[in-house]
Amino acid sequence: MVEDDAWSSQPEAARSLGITLIRVGMLIANRRLIPAENPAGQAGVTTASVQAEETWRANATKRAKLARLLKDTINWC
Repeated sequence: MVEDDAWSSQPEAARSLGITLIRVGMLIANRRLIPAENPAGQAGVTTASVQAEETWRANATKRAKLARLLKDTINWC
């Protein structure tokens, strides 16, 4: 469990990252986003992991993004 200020719902994470909710699920499954519960017991992810993902996306090359997407898709299936 994490405090509310360190927690983000999965839909909020999707909006922050500009991706679909399904992609958030893939990022969780591939340990790119860290699952967490808030004090109310709601499932979500840590804001730190969302921020780390935002930073990675802002700095990664298109080639790195494509390679990671392919790897994540294979690992998720």
